[in-house]
Amino acid sequence: MLRLLLELRNELGVVLSVVHINHKLRGGESDGDADFISKLAREHKLQLHCTIADVVQHASQHRISIETAARELRYQFFRELLGATRPRFPRICTDGKADSSDPWKSVEIPGPVLNKIATGHTLDDQAETVLMRIIRGTGPRGMRGIQPRIHVETERGSGEIVRPLLQVRRGELQAYLKDIGQSWREDASNRDPKFTRNRVRHVLMPILERDFNPAISERLAELAAIARGEEEFWDNEVAGWMGTGIHWVEPQSGSAQLVRIAAVTNSSMLGKDDRPAPMNVLVDLAWLLSEEIAVQRRILRAVADRAGLSLDFQHVEEILRLAAEEVGTGKEVILPAGWKVLCDEDAVEFIAPKPDTERGSENYELALRVPGEVAIAQIGSRFQAIRLNPSELPADSDPEQLFDPGLLGDTLTVRNWRAGDRFWPAHRKAPKKIKELLQESHVPQPERSQWPVVLSGNEVIWVRGLPGRAQMRPAEGSVAVLIREQPLKGHS
Repeated sequence: MLRLLLELRNELGVVLSVVHINHKLRGGESDGDADFISKLAREHKLQLHCTIADVVQHASQHRISIETAARELRYQFFRELLGATRPRFPRICTDGKADSSDPWKSVEIPGPVLNKIATGHTLDDQAETVLMRIIRGTGPRGMRGIQPRIHVETERGSGEIVRPLLQVRRGELQAYLKDIGQSWREDASNRDPKFTRNRVRHVLMPILERDFNPAISERLAELAAIARGEEEFWDNEVAGWMGTGIHWVEPQSGSAQLVRIAAVTNSSMLGKDDRPAPMNVLVDLAWLLSEEIAVQRRILRAVADRAGLSLDFQHVEEILRLAAEEVGTGKEVILPAGWKVLCDEDAVEFIAPKPDTERGSENYELALRVPGEVAIAQIGSRFQAIRLNPSELPADSDPEQLFDPGLLGDTLTVRNWRAGDRFWPAHRKAPKKIKELLQESHVPQPERSQWPVVLSGNEVIWVRGLPGRAQMRPAEGSVAVLIREQPLKGHS
């Protein structure tokens, strides 16, 4: 991409610089990538904005996978560059080490303000992304895939992240580089089969191209373009719903009355880092039920999106069933993150979770590295994620707690289950609410609130006393990860 932009910069009227993030995940290879980029920038007399990101630390602190942590830090760096209104850009420090108290190590350097950052995503990346989301389960929004451009607002400015190569095949770029005699670097981890994208890229896509459709990549990219157009239309519709059929309200303790306030129309206000205190949401019931089913689903998704709430298809359908029932049944729908839905004669009400100070501190949540272990003092247990070669299963371990390492993140989460959590145990036909699974297993009521679960990403894969997540077993004779719980010393 850099070489193409160098050829076009006069025609485009742009001033180029180079951005690189060293994730420090591959030791000497990562440093070699940084050296390669640095030399390329010097060769073409371009300014280099380069930083070291402590991805492992970030993943551990926020209990997320290494891949998610790398992406978050990468785009945080982009936002810093786009938001700079004075000549301050993070760079690799002179000692080459990351500050343990901050994922960034930076110094002051002069340079122009950036207003666009271009990434090198290709049509192949787009096709893989769309296919992965279809496999995992998605709707039209997910099928948009990688966005060609993202507008970024910061406290000090704004800009765009653009993907100019989304219509170009990876092979075409490699052929171009060979023609001009330009070498390039390839990340060795891009062939590691433990990552889902790599299995899609090197196993599934070749099968689809060979046996089903030689142009499968182009067709998937076209599907993404169609989905983007559809979502742009619906985004405009959603803006009209706010303040008419959908109202944001502040919970009033001790009172059944809720005071209506102006609708929130800027979803960035509800972002991960700057979201205000949760508010309840009222959806006009008569209006909701008068619309077609496709619109009803969109309405509920619009509420969830602006509340920062992740709903799956089953959650949406449960809410719609509740809305269609007779008022006064006393039923409710429990959603993730402490939200719930009730219905009265006028509205479907999304009730926000209470602040942590009101809920108490009974919850626990810790990161579990793979391999690694973590102690949970609240329940007197330690959890282990053990990487095993074939035939190494300990005699005291349950083979139903073995997992395919390629389907797990590098960091898991151990916590007590929460309202709305679902789990799909092996030997079951479908997922079910953990609340119902605990009732079926006759877990005593006093023990239920602290009952431990393990998540990979946002998905529950392990629940104490139940077989592991369906369809995550390793192939016979392959490497596996064993998840097990053992008592802490001094606890019975």
